[in-house]
Amino acid sequence: MAGISPISATHFFFLSFLLSSVVALAIAEDEPSFARTVERKRLGLRKEKLSHFRLYWHDVLSGKYPTSIQIVPPVSNTSMTGFGLVNMIDNPLTETPDPKSKLWGRAQGLYASASQDKFGLLMAMNFAFVSGKYNGSSLTIFGRNPFMEKVREMPVIGGSGLFRFARGYAEASTKKVDFKTGDAVVEYNIYVLHY
Repeated sequence: MAGISPISATHFFFLSFLLSSVVALAIAEDEPSFARTVERKRLGLRKEKLSHFRLYWHDVLSGKYPTSIQIVPPVSNTSMTGFGLVNMIDNPLTETPDPKSKLWGRAQGLYASASQDKFGLLMAMNFAFVSGKYNGSSLTIFGRNPFMEKVREMPVIGGSGLFRFARGYAEASTKKVDFKTGDAVVEYNIYVLHY
């Protein structure tokens, strides 16, 4: 740096350092500052466990107080599968197939006829628990239900409360159906990993 005074050289190095620091900070700000790694313990997460729940889902379309109501009719009256039909549900989840047995929760959500050539429902529901240790917690089931099969499997895709970060699957099997009213009792065996 011939011809530059010592003071100017100092200023040059200081300005270079300052400029490179500003560039480094600007580059760092382009990184996603909205995301970060979190320790499990900070969220109160303990060791993950596998739980099994057996519940009875009561789909009541008849009577004075139905728990399942049609909100969208099928696309046409000629569809054997009822394609396009959508029902909103608030179905009791009980301890046994008897609707008067202990109420563990409610299945809240909807199901829709999603197949044109075979019987199959799209199920989107939360199992909202109202009793016992899991009161206030819920599990979310979202998947395909080919309801004419003996056992159907649907994924558990999440949950809330004691079921945060839950994942697993549910097996459904029809225990009773009244073809005149459409009322049904379905046994759900749910296997879920949660903290």
